[in-house]
Amino acid sequence: MPKRVTGFSANSFIRGCAAWLAGALLAVFLANPVTAGARSDLVRPDRSDYLNLARSGWVFEFNTRRMRRPADLPPIRFDSAEVATGEICLFGDPPKALSRQIIHSFTELLREVYERRLAVTFAGREIENCPPHQRVYIRLYSGAPPYARLNADLRLLDREFDIRFPPNWNEPVRSPAQANGFFGRRGASAHLLISQPPTDEMSDLQRDYYTSILVEELFQVVSFGADILKADRESPFLSKLQEAPVNLRYVPWNSERYMTGLLRSNPKGLCGFDVFMLHALAAADLESANSAELLDFIETHFDDLRARTERTLRHAAYAPMIDSSCAPLPD
Repeated sequence: MPKRVTGFSANSFIRGCAAWLAGALLAVFLANPVTAGARSDLVRPDRSDYLNLARSGWVFEFNTRRMRRPADLPPIRFDSAEVATGEICLFGDPPKALSRQIIHSFTELLREVYERRLAVTFAGREIENCPPHQRVYIRLYSGAPPYARLNADLRLLDREFDIRFPPNWNEPVRSPAQANGFFGRRGASAHLLISQPPTDEMSDLQRDYYTSILVEELFQVVSFGADILKADRESPFLSKLQEAPVNLRYVPWNSERYMTGLLRSNPKGLCGFDVFMLHALAAADLESANSAELLDFIETHFDDLRARTERTLRHAAYAPMIDSSCAPLPD
């Protein structure tokens, strides 16, 4: 059965944590069962695992009964190529070396998969310096979350894309990396707010943590879909950024406890399945990936998609973004 997700707001944006154009979907998905076994670098998924994850992460129905979507808004379409071959504007605090490395590696990955280089603009401190009508806006910050600047950014996007937020509306900073997706009357866009290391000198834990949160949000923007709740702690991560429940409420975001807990709750980077799905989304070239047609395409072209993924995973340039413990592909 297709999954269901709540709620489109009357102001043309979807709230939540996982989505194309960012995690503005309020959603909880239970993954279909995956191959059981102790977590190990040697664990290899099978084809049914990949199809089950694709079904859980992309093929679902929208439940719009709670909050009606205005009839004059354009239809919702989840075409990852529109973002993957679009533009990114990067601004806020100056990007640290790790942020630059990951963004460069990720855009190179998209260039290989979609055969077009993604345009990235470094716009300085403020969103006003970005070229108009970008697909993705990324504000980097170090230190305390920039609540006021986040909401100033969103008000500019409200004017740019005619989103029509409610009067006096404000978006909280809920996590060290979060994304908001908007489907306005003048197009769709996404805003990412991402914490980065305070300095270029960092521990291995910090490097893994800041890499993980940046890679996750970049992947979500391009891939759309939903994070998959992983209730079974004994089976290995296969990803679409699976998340195991963890209670980190009131734990400081820059603490070792928070970083360790977050890294244990999801993969440290992209798994083989995630790269496989980027190839599937690019090759299928569907008007909307939110469709059973995507599953049909994967089943029909599985061997070719796996071969493309194998070639991609051999590139050393992408290694900082890949979690080696979940990189193996099905036979």
